[in-house]
Order: sequence, then C-alpha cells, then structure tokens
Amino acid sequence: MASSKVHGIQRVISKLASSINAGNYYEAHQMYRTLYFRYLGQKKYGDLLDLLFDGAVLLLRHDQQTSGADLAILLVDVLIKAEASISEDQFNKLSRLFGMISSDVPERETFLANALQWSVRESHEYKSGHPQLHQSIAQILWKEKNYVLARYHFLHSTDGFGCAAMLVELHRQRGYSSEVDLFIAQAVLQYLCLHNKTSAKDVFDSYTTQHPIIKKTGPPYILPLLNFIWFLLKVVESGKLAAFTVLCQQYQTSIERDPSYIEYLDKIAQIFFGVPPPRPRSQGLFGMCKMQF
Repeated sequence: MASSKVHGIQRVISKLASSINAGNYYEAHQMYRTLYFRYLGQKKYGDLLDLLFDGAVLLLRHDQQTSGADLAILLVDVLIKAEASISEDQFNKLSRLFGMISSDVPERETFLANALQWSVRESHEYKSGHPQLHQSIAQILWKEKNYVLARYHFLHSTDGFGCAAMLVELHRQRGYSSEVDLFIAQAVLQYLCLHNKTSAKDVFDSYTTQHPIIKKTGPPYILPLLNFIWFLLKVVESGKLAAFTVLCQQYQTSIERDPSYIEYLDKIAQIFFGVPPPRPRSQGLFGMCKMQF
C-alpha cells in the first residue's frame, strides 16, 4: 500500500513536471494547489509535504518566483497543521527553498516568518525561532551580501564563529579602520543580552584571531574597548557584581563611545548579576533607562 502511494505521487509529480516543462506554469501551480486541499483534507501530511517541496523547487528552478514561493508558504502551513516535529531534514528543505526564492519577492519574508514561527514549536526557549534555522538563513543572506539581515540571524543562532567571519568581511569591505573594535563589541554585547554567553565568547575569540588588524595583538589588546570586552566575558562567567561595576567604571571612556553600550550593559547587569530592572524614570545602573532589546 505504501509503495503504491509513493508511485502515485511520483506519477502526479511527473505529470506536473511535464506541464512545467511545456511552459504551462499557471496550470501546474493550480494543480498543486488543488492537490494541497485534497491531501490536507485527507490528512496525508507526509505525502503533501513531499509534493509541495518538489513542486516549489520545480517552479523556482523555472523562475516562477511567486508561484514557487506560494507553494513554499503552503508547505510551512502543512508543517504547522500537522504539528510536525522539528528536524534537520526539514530545516535543510526550508533553507533550500529560502535560498531559491529571490530576495525581491515579497512572499519570501512571509515564508521565512512562518518557518521561524513553526520552528519554535518544540523549543519554546527560542522565541524568535530555532537557532539552527537562523544559522542556515544567516549563511544564505551572507552569501547575498545582505549583511544587516545576516547579522540579525547570526545573533539568533549559536554560530559565533560564522558571525565573526562575516563581521571581519563586513568591516574590511565597509568599515573604517578606527571601527574595528566597534564591530565586535556590539555583537558580543548583543549576544550577552540574548543570554548566549557561549556564542559571545566564540564570536570575540574568532573575530580577534581572524581579523588582520587585530590578529596576534592580545590579550592585552592595543585597543581599550577590546580589553573591556575580554574582561567583561570573564566577569560575566564569574557572576561577581562588584567586579562588573569596577570594570565598567575603569572603562567608562570606552563605553561612552557608543550610547547603546550603556543600555546593553544595563541589560547584562540584570541577566547575569541579578540587578533589578530600573523603575520608570529611574536612571538605571549606568545612568540610562532599561534597554528594549
């Protein structure tokens, strides 16, 4: 029985592929949507996921971007309705489809948002989506030179090494030499604000090792801000509030280079040192209101 179902689906895919090869893209897309509703009603989720994935790939290969993205969105819809468990195989398929959808197609954003929402299903500690999916998306966006979005997804992954490599490339292509420490400092602080000590350390160690301007110069480093971040990672690991407070006082000049650093440090104080959130209109531990991150 199972074998006949597989052969049946293959025949449908073959017929649909023939329509696509003949250039009947609209007809093929409508056939896929018809099968979507039919299989969904019968709760044939496994067969339907295979059908939609193969269909989306076929359409996207023929540059039918809107139709292919539509099937990709339907695929995520099935994952949600079927309450499908997260798996590396599904992440790989979702990442492949994301990479095939053109960046200028509006449906791409919808597809990604829905996919990330589904990926939270069995990992509620990751409110913005599963780190593994974020990592795959970050790699794709990095290849597209979309550094802003790639950076966001790296920060929500656990790939500090990949994030560091991207930041090195970004700084060398678009940054000033005087900003070499700023690029990594913000990334470390944001990782810490996301409760991710491991990736914060990974991104710092990798960046300072890989970047040709910094390489083999520390610790201690020539640039004070790098020394502050290096010490901060040590103090966060210790959990000693007194050491954290003294460290921030000693490097106040470096911290004041970017107003956002004070906000990040207020958040870090709350997360790792048990400092209560500042009350409304309070100036907080570092003289500013609580950061919204």
